[in-house]
Amino acid sequence: MKKILILIFAICLFLNCSKDDSNNDVNIRLSNVSDSDFENIIVNTTTGDTNYGDIKSNQVSEYKNFNKAYRYAYVELNIGEETYTIQPIDYVGETPLTNGNYTYQLDLVSYEEGFLDLTITLIEE
Repeated sequence: MKKILILIFAICLFLNCSKDDSNNDVNIRLSNVSDSDFENIIVNTTTGDTNYGDIKSNQVSEYKNFNKAYRYAYVELNIGEETYTIQPIDYVGETPLTNGNYTYQLDLVSYEEGFLDLTITLIEE
């Protein structure tokens, strides 16, 4: 009887093992759709900083793999001497992206007051 209980316990334990998140295939590239060259681009999707380097105007980066990402992320970059940042407050109510290829499309929006704002748009591929 004891062997049967151990066997049942082992089977239950095996069946309840969760998927290893390190095999996640959320691949994200950046697209610079602005008229400016972006330098020193850092993206953080909640799993740490990822350096994308520089992306010239109207160019696209290579894909980078993430274990977890959302439809928006922390982004910091330079245009000349100016630093631009997208700073999410939190991801409450957001659903993580499923496996697949995505593009964070980055752009600059100019306001009447004369300042520029960095924007991010998720493109599902």
